[in-house]
Amino acid sequence: MPLKELAERRNTLHRKSDPQTVLRHALTDVQLGKTAIVSSFGAESVVLLHMAAAVAKDTPVIFLETEMLFPETLQYQRDVAETLGLSDVRVISPDRSSVLTEDVDGLLHLADTDACCDLRKSRPLAQALQGFDGWITGRKQYQGGQRADLPLFEKEDRKIKVNPLARWDAKQVQDYIAAHDLPRHPLVARGYPSVGCMPCTTRVGDHESPRAGRWRNSAKTECGIHRAAPAVAAE
Repeated sequence: MPLKELAERRNTLHRKSDPQTVLRHALTDVQLGKTAIVSSFGAESVVLLHMAAAVAKDTPVIFLETEMLFPETLQYQRDVAETLGLSDVRVISPDRSSVLTEDVDGLLHLADTDACCDLRKSRPLAQALQGFDGWITGRKQYQGGQRADLPLFEKEDRKIKVNPLARWDAKQVQDYIAAHDLPRHPLVARGYPSVGCMPCTTRVGDHESPRAGRWRNSAKTECGIHRAAPAVAAE
């Protein structure tokens, strides 16, 4: 079955499903194939990871260690994996020779944020996803931008991408964290409701969008691992 049609059928099937049902299907559907979760271990990542651990603690989880992350994120990744019992977290770093060639001083982000994200995130993820037929993200429609019309299932290149939390709002996310007493990223309490790499993440004001601190004073809203996809039926 063509991947676009497969995504459309899964969106129809799950038009009234909760995130847990969508995630369980994504991890067990033979037509979707071998699937991994891609997680930043950021401010809200623990929700999807907790749901995945309830399905299978050995679910492959890909964590992009860009070598520019906050120390708090690196510690949080270790703490969450241990707390949830996740046994297959794959810490992926950028290719060493490419870094030495393209960003030996670690200043590429000052000249070209897109090139930096490509070097440290997009290319390593593409390599890590080889052997997988699809991948699962924690993106949500309420985050705005190109995510506003995010479907549960979408075709991207030759893979299916699944967004189980797409239809949840911020309150549902926070209620889930509270209900399950999940560990919070330590930077959230310090004014970082969305956490990325250190050079490109700032604190957010009380009346700002949660993602306002990402690439502040720039038109950039995505790192590049997520590309806008043609809309498919979600209802």
